[in-house]
Amino acid sequence: MLQATSHKSTSPSVACILLAAGRGSRFDPQGEHNKLLQPLADGEAVAIAAAKNLLAVIPDVLAVVRPDAEVLASQLRAVGCKTVVCPDAGQGMAASLVHGLSCTHDARGWLIALADMPYVQTTTIRALVETIDKGAHIAVPTYQGGRGNPVAFASVHLQDLLSLHGDEGARRLLKAFPVTEVATGDPGIHLDIDCMDDLRRAAPA
Repeated sequence: MLQATSHKSTSPSVACILLAAGRGSRFDPQGEHNKLLQPLADGEAVAIAAAKNLLAVIPDVLAVVRPDAEVLASQLRAVGCKTVVCPDAGQGMAASLVHGLSCTHDARGWLIALADMPYVQTTTIRALVETIDKGAHIAVPTYQGGRGNPVAFASVHLQDLLSLHGDEGARRLLKAFPVTEVATGDPGIHLDIDCMDDLRRAAPA
C-alpha cells in the first residue's frame, strides 16, 4: 500500500494542489499505462514536467495520487512535491481536490493544477499567485480570450470548494462567483496530454 508523506502546510501561504489521481482512460482505455509517467518529446515525464513548473514558483506543492500510483508518487517526491493518497480517487476529480484541500486547509489560497498539463509557463503560475495575493478571490488565466488552467482560489472559497463532487472540478464556482481573468501569452494553459500524439508535441514557445 502506498504511504502518504507528511503533507500539512506549515505556513498560511498560497499552496498548490496538483491533481494526479486520474485514470487517464481516454489516453489508455485498457489502463496499462499511466499517462502521467509517459515521456514528452524532451524525455521528461508528463507529471514531472508539470510539477517542476509549479515548484519553480510555489514551494508548497501537494500532489494527490491514487492508491496504486507508487511509482508516480515516488518520482513526484523526488523533485520536491509532497504527496498524499486519495482513497476515493475513483469517484472523480472533485474527490481528489477535496482530499487535497483537507490537507492544506490553513493556506490563504490554492493554485489548483492538473498533472497532465506540463506546458503551463512559470510566468503564468506566478501571475495567478500574485493576483490572489493582491486580493482576488478567483483567478483564471486566459490565452487569446479563452480561459484555461490552472485556477487559483482565495481561502474565502474553501467551503465552496469542499462542497464539490463528481467530475465537475471547480467549473461550477467559476460560473457562480466573480472571476479575475489574467491575460497571458501562454498557450500551455489550453494544452493537456489526452492521447499518444500529444506526447510528441514540442513544448509551445
